[in-house]
Amino acid sequence: MATADKATDNQLMNGADILVKSLVDHDVEVIFAYPGGASMPLHQALTRYKDRIRTILPRHEQGGSFAAQGYARTTGKPGICMATSGPGATNLVTGLADAKLDSIPIIAITGQVPTPYIGLDAFQETPIVEICRGITKHHYLVTDINDLPRVMKEAFHVATTGRPGPVLIDMPKDIQNAVCVPDWDAPMELPGYLVEDQTALPEQIKQVAAAIKHAKRPLIYAGGGIIAAGASEELRELVHKTGIPTTMTVMGLGALPSEDPLSLDMLGMHGAAYANWAIRDADLLVALGVRFDDRVTGKVEAFAKRAKIVHIDIDPSEINKIKEAHIPIVSDVKYALQELNKIVEPKEDITEWVEQCQTWKREKPFKYDTKFDGITQQHAISELSRLTQDRKTIISVGVGQHQMWAAQFYKFKHPRTWMSSSGLGTMGFGLPAAMGAQAAHPDALVIDIDGDGSFQMNIQELACCYCENLPVKVLLLNNQHLGMVVQWEDRFFKGNRAHTYLGPTHHAEATGDGDGDYAEERYPDFVMIAKGYGIGAATVRDKADLVAALEEMINHDGPYVLDVQVPYQEQVLPMIPSGGTVNDMIVE
Repeated sequence: MATADKATDNQLMNGADILVKSLVDHDVEVIFAYPGGASMPLHQALTRYKDRIRTILPRHEQGGSFAAQGYARTTGKPGICMATSGPGATNLVTGLADAKLDSIPIIAITGQVPTPYIGLDAFQETPIVEICRGITKHHYLVTDINDLPRVMKEAFHVATTGRPGPVLIDMPKDIQNAVCVPDWDAPMELPGYLVEDQTALPEQIKQVAAAIKHAKRPLIYAGGGIIAAGASEELRELVHKTGIPTTMTVMGLGALPSEDPLSLDMLGMHGAAYANWAIRDADLLVALGVRFDDRVTGKVEAFAKRAKIVHIDIDPSEINKIKEAHIPIVSDVKYALQELNKIVEPKEDITEWVEQCQTWKREKPFKYDTKFDGITQQHAISELSRLTQDRKTIISVGVGQHQMWAAQFYKFKHPRTWMSSSGLGTMGFGLPAAMGAQAAHPDALVIDIDGDGSFQMNIQELACCYCENLPVKVLLLNNQHLGMVVQWEDRFFKGNRAHTYLGPTHHAEATGDGDGDYAEERYPDFVMIAKGYGIGAATVRDKADLVAALEEMINHDGPYVLDVQVPYQEQVLPMIPSGGTVNDMIVE
């Protein structure tokens, strides 16, 4: 932590000021904070540092936690959010769980009832540290003001080192108001937390180089760890030096440009057929910053069963957890790739393999019905991708079909330009995450590609976008259904609709089909809602009008919602059914 300003080196400060001063000393520029009784002293302190930290008021604490993630995912720096005790704190829980599964560094600060009242079921009391024990990387209940400078130093260290993750700091109100002369140089006390030595050994790097040398059908499988470690350039160097085809997880998109000839795009349940076939036939799988998630592997014993597996990851708990590695390496993946690139040799004997992968890619590309006279979701995303390729663009998504189509049809060139709730799959993530990204990158075009189901879960953040001058754009793919669940209903439940239609039930009953009069009636009116928040908005349903509508959205000065009316019958393909294998893949 940077040394405190001289003016505060040896003077009494209250706990709230110590905490906010610590944020300043850790170069925090933005905090997403919603006030309440137990956090009022912290908010008063924020007003005293308003020239150093921008406080953004979300309209729901969950929105604040996802905005902090948007900031962190697009900058690599920790995102900061704050809430009051009780319901305010519990509203952060989903955001913390989401950050834990996707390895995102955020620091959540919660107000708490005064220490004498803890455990007495006081007004707005919840044991938030206990609630969040399993979904945070570390957590603190501060009961002594003298511990606070050390706690803050440790929180930033833990959140951002090793495998990143969320840290919770619970601050009782009496500790916020208590005073002391802070010891800014107090040493950290983290016995057992050793991250400095997590680097691959020279002999391990030589093993990987030898495995690559002898492989005939090698494949690189790159994940979110590449993004987190800032190792995209090292990955690209390895790919181009060796000529090895490379596939990415949904968290790894942008690590290698999608237009790269050696890119096999995304693998897994809704990944490219060519990526999944390459996994099936590979004789060497170089797994970098991945965790062999079930949405990637399907039936674990059948996944890459012909391949020797190299697994490099910073987190030792991920090694051999799901898939046993032949060469397991606990290491910072950036360091490992830097060392590997020094000794690895070009692969001149895999021409046939590379040609096979590229043939698959030509024969089974991601595709959709281009002759449909309306607007399909895939077409809308493809056109958006085409229109925004030459400018700084950051994409966020909600969760569902639109999320997978965005991963398939938007062409990502750079890391940290794609935000997806991947491990937890949290609907409502898209808009507030875009809000956080926009706060971090005021010069960027930030677009939330969302579905009407996800969008409505945090739609209130339109107010934040308007009031805080955050010109987020929302490409709303409105099909009036929970599309991904509908797809499963159609595939596995004989099309029986079980509460997946989002329109008025009385209208559905009148039409008798449970899906409403799709073509004529849309509910709710998102344009009217957006305009009620002071935000620009329009609806488009005709294919011929799409490009002009997208351009109007992109060029609008402030936040904007484009309601794109799309069919609900579209399905995300390819699809490997849950627990299935590549041989079960549905491609048509």
